[in-house]
Amino acid sequence: MTPPRPAARPAPGAARDTAVLPGSVDDTLALLKRGNYVAERSLATALYLSLSLGRPLFLEGEAGVGKTEIAKVLAQTLGRSLIRLQCYEGLDVASAVYEWDYARQMVEIRLAEAGNASRETIEESIFSERFLIKRPLLRALEPDMAGAPVLLIDELDRADEPFEAFLLEILSDFQVTIPEIGVVKAEQPPIVVITSNRTREIHDALKRRCFYHWVDYPSAGRELEILAVKAPGAPEALSREIVGFVHKLRDMELFKLPGVAETIDWTNALMQLDVLSLDPRAIDDTLGVLLKYQDDIAKVQGSEASRLLVQVKAELAAAGRPR
Repeated sequence: MTPPRPAARPAPGAARDTAVLPGSVDDTLALLKRGNYVAERSLATALYLSLSLGRPLFLEGEAGVGKTEIAKVLAQTLGRSLIRLQCYEGLDVASAVYEWDYARQMVEIRLAEAGNASRETIEESIFSERFLIKRPLLRALEPDMAGAPVLLIDELDRADEPFEAFLLEILSDFQVTIPEIGVVKAEQPPIVVITSNRTREIHDALKRRCFYHWVDYPSAGRELEILAVKAPGAPEALSREIVGFVHKLRDMELFKLPGVAETIDWTNALMQLDVLSLDPRAIDDTLGVLLKYQDDIAKVQGSEASRLLVQVKAELAAAGRPR
């Protein structure tokens, strides 16, 4: 096999990153708002520091609270490419970084042998970039005319622990070593967003290379703001009832609490059914949009849903009375 070439190789002709990043926390809040993302100031602060200091942003929180959406909004508002690596158990280098196109290599070998090419020539030929299948992590190190891409490493907690160790080289130096070619190093490091639903703990060695933020369920007021952006056609009274009911569910011991994504989906479903105000029948008919496990639905459906709805309407009525 041809020995590795030691020189790091940022790709020639890489474009300079000329896109303007936010210059303050307020600018970051405005950036997210342009992408229809309603964020707390603490999240905007973590994101601003990540962008300005060139560090990955590590976001933990329950599923459906808007972690993945941050990377999408960044790519959209900054005009960058979004490169997504969806993690899962058994994820390896071949799926995440690169692999060789073995079928094309075999064809090349047969043709070269038919032409009496030397072994060294064949090895030099087949271990070149034209036979390299680039996966998300390797593509994120390549230059882009629009500027450094946004690399989303989604649900890292689903990947095996050894994969975390492999990520350390990329997150430390933004480079990857391909034995047959050498070191591929990013001339412009990508904007990295890592998410975790905390189904297991991520090692400290990886967290230390990132800025950390816990994305919690929003307050009732902020969730109303989110609905005003994501479901603008919903009547305000219905949105208040929906948010109040969802927050009651989050106080219960359910297998999977509804996230913001489920709140938005439920609002759109109720609007599609021309529901103007929550009632027990509408709730029972649509709980499958809000809750994703039958045990949770059975626990809420019927008398419990009616009880929660009575509480919500009473609290809203009390809040609306003049003092």
